[in-house]
Amino acid sequence: MFELIIYFLAALFEIFGCYSFWMVFKLQKSYIWLIPGFISLILFAFLLTKINLEFAGRAYAVYGGIYIVSSLIWLFIIEKQNFNKWDILGSIIVFIGITIILLGNKGFRF
Repeated sequence: MFELIIYFLAALFEIFGCYSFWMVFKLQKSYIWLIPGFISLILFAFLLTKINLEFAGRAYAVYGGIYIVSSLIWLFIIEKQNFNKWDILGSIIVFIGITIILLGNKGFRF
């Protein structure tokens, strides 16, 4: 459970960090937004080192799924956009994939 919190916090920091660049270069907001963006991206990378998996690639694969779900939550909460059926179906498929990766590497055998 603790690792799931780390994954979602990492996603929040990465999304905010990237969104700060989006605001500056796409929405013409102040360049000052790049400062919290850089800090946020550093925190994102640091948090992923706290994941208890033996290999970085596997941690990143699981994170990729968490990132997708978190991005859709961001879409809904911050950007005020509704999900469509493809967002929901894709999220379900991704969640199944990350569950298989996590359980398979924690000793669970099919």
